[in-house]
Amino acid sequence: MPIYQLTDDLIFPSVEGAEDGIVAVGGDLLPERLIIAYQSGIFPWYSKGDPIIWWSPDPRFVLFPDRLHISKSMKRVMNNKEIKVTFNQNFEQVISECKQIPRPGQKGTWITDEMELAYIRLHDIGVAESVEVWKDKELVGGMYGVRIGKVFSGESMFSKASNTSKLALIHFMRKFRAEGGELFDCQVHSDHMERMGAEELSRESYLGYLR
Repeated sequence: MPIYQLTDDLIFPSVEGAEDGIVAVGGDLLPERLIIAYQSGIFPWYSKGDPIIWWSPDPRFVLFPDRLHISKSMKRVMNNKEIKVTFNQNFEQVISECKQIPRPGQKGTWITDEMELAYIRLHDIGVAESVEVWKDKELVGGMYGVRIGKVFSGESMFSKASNTSKLALIHFMRKFRAEGGELFDCQVHSDHMERMGAEELSRESYLGYLR
């Protein structure tokens, strides 16, 4: 089946026709297009030098706020008075750290310069959000993503000290739940998020939460 090629028009094809999760290729990362994509259950994910690839996997990997698993060891970390957690205080540094941090099994990063700028623009208009974890005034962990109504799509996280990305997630989920958030979108499976309580959800059900 041929892959749908985006034009300058801000239109995506139906995700039901996505082959192996790929909805379309091409287009741009302007805020208007990204917002439509996330509202439609679609996100960009590609490597430097490749065209933009737009995805909507089925099933989706998600985390319900009331099913977040917090281990006993993490509860001890949460009681560490030397660590401070903030929200939306330094989005640009968070995405920069996510871009640069080495990851096991990965030769590079999918956060291209173009992607970094695109999500900073989304943050500037209040659509993308960040969590920062500080120790001795140094940023040692964090995460960022995109909020569409009661759904938050987690894009990336990083740790420069043990368990600090988990700490960012836990603090965000508590705040998100208190604000009426219903679903944290992990997008694709990871062992890390599975240990935190994430599970598979059909794309159809996921789109229901977006609607």
